[in-house]
Amino acid sequence: MKTASLPRESVERLFIATQVGEIFYIGDDGLRTFLDIRTRIIKLGHAGGGYDERGVVGLAFHPQFHTNGLFYLHYSAAGTQGPGALTQEFQPDPCNPGTLNLRWTNRETRFDHIDTVEEWMLPSNGLPQKRRTLLNIRRPFFNHNGVNSLNFSPETGKLVLTTGDGGSGYDPFNLAQDDMEIAGKIIEIDVSKNTLITNPPVVTRFNELPRPIQETLTVIAKGVRNIPGISYQRTRQQFIKYAGNVGQDFAESIFSFIQYQPIPVTRLVEAAQTNAEIGQNRLINFGWRGWEGAFPTPAIRSCPGNPTSASHSFAYYNDTVKTSETRIPPLLTYLHRDTRPGRFAGTALTGVQAYSGTTIPALTGRVVFIDLARKESAPVRGVLAYSSARTDGKLNDYTVIETDNPFGPQSAYYVSLGTNQNQTRLYLGAYGSMRVTDFNQGTVFEISP
Repeated sequence: MKTASLPRESVERLFIATQVGEIFYIGDDGLRTFLDIRTRIIKLGHAGGGYDERGVVGLAFHPQFHTNGLFYLHYSAAGTQGPGALTQEFQPDPCNPGTLNLRWTNRETRFDHIDTVEEWMLPSNGLPQKRRTLLNIRRPFFNHNGVNSLNFSPETGKLVLTTGDGGSGYDPFNLAQDDMEIAGKIIEIDVSKNTLITNPPVVTRFNELPRPIQETLTVIAKGVRNIPGISYQRTRQQFIKYAGNVGQDFAESIFSFIQYQPIPVTRLVEAAQTNAEIGQNRLINFGWRGWEGAFPTPAIRSCPGNPTSASHSFAYYNDTVKTSETRIPPLLTYLHRDTRPGRFAGTALTGVQAYSGTTIPALTGRVVFIDLARKESAPVRGVLAYSSARTDGKLNDYTVIETDNPFGPQSAYYVSLGTNQNQTRLYLGAYGSMRVTDFNQGTVFEISP
């Protein structure tokens, strides 16, 4: 959910991008279609089960959209279905080194799909038209493609792309920590540069990109598992950046940082070619796959003969040690199992937004987040909560927001959290099913006191 003012209008409209490829906005007389790209989207419904993480995963409007009509899409392209990078479900075994050092081979044939990032334009008197493709990215698995993956930075004016680690689980190829991999990163794209390349090659690594495209890219962060976008909060003369990292089986986390030095992709490529160190200008590192938020990533298994008990061990001991000093600590971490008062057992972090309004005083200057579904709630209910900024590196607390219940007996998965341009309004997207093949079960709410 994003807001923008259409050309020749002064009102700020709420736009809603759906996973299946329909993009709507709320007009004066109700819901209107802005763009329909359903024929461009890969066939959804992974393995016939209805659950899918592909489709439209990103929408962003250029800061000057009102005058230049430019907007950007990130989606999984039709006709690109592949067999996947592995032939069976992956599970790391700390006792079997063969499961800890897998490599993604035969990438041109062993992949799941291709994601594309495109620039579109709404002419002043016409229908939206595609202008060029910025990136074509081959993905190893169907999941962890990001969500709300495109946002513009108010600091740099650049388009920010957030990519998941490629999917499966436990990042089997350790893509998130590899500086050359596009997967598992936060990337800035300078859309003001014209590369004269309207349809770039399909790649998985930065060094496979043509030099003109490399020159448009800088990398902010690595160690990302899956990420529901990035949010910026102005404080004095600088911005706090908030980014969530969806967990594996143990915990969900939100990271925050102020100072950072994005590294040009050209420099990363040159360093890789010469085996040189990047030096002091290290990337922000969220720590995945060695760390799941504030904790070393655990491998959790049922105990033989006692399925109600679980055995916990480090999934990747060496990765945990290697990144222990270079990672940044999370602002907050909440658990998948937590019975303490005032806490909740989470499922997946699906939205993070800073709030700068005054209509809800308790939230002013705070960061608001949602979780897909509270564990063991019947019917299903998502979770709305908030926390505050802190700069001492210690874990922060959070507060659950109790809301009115307009859902009745219907399930309500909290799938999206949006805000307007000056962050004074908050929008919650809820859906009645986890199946992408179940249509017309979504509702958009505005959060109010």
